Order: sequence, then C-alpha cells, then structure tokens
Amino acid sequence: MKIAAEVKDAKTIGIGGHIRPDGDCVGACMALYLYLKKIYPEKQVELFLEPPSEVFRCIKDIDQICTDVTGDTNSKGDFDVFIALDTSKERLGAAEALFDRAGKTINIDHHVSNTGSGMVNYIDTKASSTSELIFDVIEEEEMDVEIAKAIYIGIVHDTGVFRYSNTSPKTMAIGAKLLSFGFDHSELIEKTFYEKTYVQNLLLGRALLESILIMDGKCIVSAIGKRTLDFYQASSKDLEGVVSQLNQTEGTECTIFMYQTGVQEYKVSLRSKGKVDVAQVAQYFDGGGHVRAAGCTMNGTFYDVVNNLTLHIEKQLKLAE
Repeated sequence: MKIAAEVKDAKTIGIGGHIRPDGDCVGACMALYLYLKKIYPEKQVELFLEPPSEVFRCIKDIDQICTDVTGDTNSKGDFDVFIALDTSKERLGAAEALFDRAGKTINIDHHVSNTGSGMVNYIDTKASSTSELIFDVIEEEEMDVEIAKAIYIGIVHDTGVFRYSNTSPKTMAIGAKLLSFGFDHSELIEKTFYEKTYVQNLLLGRALLESILIMDGKCIVSAIGKRTLDFYQASSKDLEGVVSQLNQTEGTECTIFMYQTGVQEYKVSLRSKGKVDVAQVAQYFDGGGHVRAAGCTMNGTFYDVVNNLTLHIEKQLKLAE
C-alpha cells in the first residue's frame, strides 16, 4: 500500500494515534504528518494526539499536534480520510469520533491484537514498529531528513535501540537508509531514549526497590501508587522505561509493572522473555499488544490485579515446562 494514492482525492485528512502515545506512536504519526504536508501542501492535514513527552520536541512541527482531543471533537468537522496509527480505533481516545465520521478510514498497525478497524487496513505483525510500516507506505524519493528522523525515533523506541527480538534484517536495513540522511542518530537516541529526568530516576529507583519476585522467581512485580505519583508531581510519561529495566532481572520469565490511575484502577504493562505470550494475557482483560510486550487496564486492589494476572501467566509457564 502507498498512502499517497489512498488519500489523493481527499481535501481534508486526519491522523490519530493511541492514548498515552509512546515513541513509536509519536514517530509514526509525525512522520506521516510531515510527509503528507510535504507532498500535498494544498490539503488540510491535522494530527490528533494526547500531549507527547517533552523528549520528542526535537521532531519538526511537533507543536502542530492538536492535543485537545478530550474536548468536543464534533467542532473539528468531518474528515474525508482519517488514519489511525499504531492502534485500533478503540484506543484513539476522543479522536475515535473523528475516525467514525470520516468518509474513508485507514488503519496502519503492527499489534497482533489489531484485526483492522479501517476500510483500508495495513496490519503487519512481523514489523518491528508502526514507524517501520510508515517507511513502507511513503514514497522513498519524497523522504527528507525530518521525516527520516521521526521514523528513526519511532523504530528506536519500539525495538529498544535495535535490541529487542522484534528487530529484523529489514528493520536494520531501513535504519541504515534513514541514517544516510545525515542526522545525529547518537544524539537522538541519547535524548529521546536514554536520558532521564531526576524525577524519572527517583521513580525508577522506587519501582526497583519495592519490586517483589513471585512464582519461584520467574516473575517480577512492581507498582507505583497514585499517592507516589502525586507526591513527585509525576505522570505516566515519567514511568517510561521502568518495565524494561525490571524485565532485565536475571532468572525471570515475565514482568508485571503497574501504576495507579484511580481508585482501585491500574494501568498494567507486561513483558516476557519468550515463554509467556503476554498479549494473550492482556487480551483476556481487554488489553492487547505483542507476544513479548503488552498492556491493559485493570480494576481492583494491587493484590487482586496480581492474582488475576498470575493465574493466566502460571498456566502458560506450566505448559512451557
């Protein structure tokens, strides 16, 4: 699929990504936005996302994102085409209403839990990231350094700087092509992936210090309560990277990290080293993701959530023995 052909007859184009956008979501959305603005300057192109992390301010025109997606989306009018990236329509947040009313809908994603929400779907679960798919759907000759940077950032974040098992030879080949545009990839990786604020380091330390091992050391669990987040005046953006660090614990097969979003409500992140399909676990609780990285929202006390998750994780570990 080439996106230019899919939107050539449209006068108005909307783009949206999932709630709490991560690096891949931001990179893919911004790359597509910059590309469509470049090749179709006469068209109205708008991007709807919740406010992204400050680390992505290095991406050109990121200040053009419409972040007021919690308001009255009806005032935005109906788009000729609306493109959902890195998610099914259900996780677009308030922008789901814009997707539903659009004349034509397109869904581009790499999550195994996405069965395709659009009239046109490009779902490739073998891709490392949605940003990798954006590289596929745009014309390479129209690529410029700013588009390349956005795609590179997205791929870096969903592959853990090319460390995770979702990194393929194709991923590396695309990365090499992107580097040919001459941007400082080392600085991009350092600033957007590795560098942490003082508060982020404090929360990471707390999550590590208060973690526990269960299932004979095969699973590590940690949680950050709402009171802690409020004390540090922190948000979910300040917890990025915590679950990945926990998952590096020797001897473990899976990781459960959660943070409290309300009274007896938790946002759960799951990671696996291969023996547990955490996407399957998350889907049982109306979440989704990948075999080795998934998430969901759950209700109950901390112990309720852990007990419910471990029932499903233990079943898979026993089958893997």
